Amino acid sequence: MDESVPSKDEILKKKCVPCEGGTKPLNIVLIKGYLTQLPGWEYTGSEIVKSYSFKNFHETMGFVNKVAELSHQEDHHPDLEVSFSACKVKYHTHAINGMSQNDFICAAKVDNIFTL
Repeated sequence: MDESVPSKDEILKKKCVPCEGGTKPLNIVLIKGYLTQLPGWEYTGSEIVKSYSFKNFHETMGFVNKVAELSHQEDHHPDLEVSFSACKVKYHTHAINGMSQNDFICAAKVDNIFTL
C-alpha cells in the first residue's frame, strides 16, 4: 500500500479490496493521516467511529438502509448502533484485526451519504 494519505476526494474514488492473509494493519501515523481527511471520525484504538443525528426514526432508517447498500457494494461492513434519531457507525477490518484503507474508504462514502 502507498504510504501517503490521499485527499478525501481521492478516497471517495477508491473501491474496497479484500484483505488477505498477511495484509498488515495500517500504522498509527497513517490512521491519523486518514482521520485528517474525515472530520468527526475518531480512532478509539481499535476502530474508527462517528455518530450521525437525524430528525426522526424515518430519516435514521433511510440512512441505515443507504449504509447497508454501500456495505453490500463495497463488501465491507460496519457495526451500527441505531436509535430513534441517531446512528453510530464503526469500522474495523476484522480479517486483519486492525485498520485498513477499506475502513477509511467506507467512512468517506458514509459521510457522502449523510450530506446528500
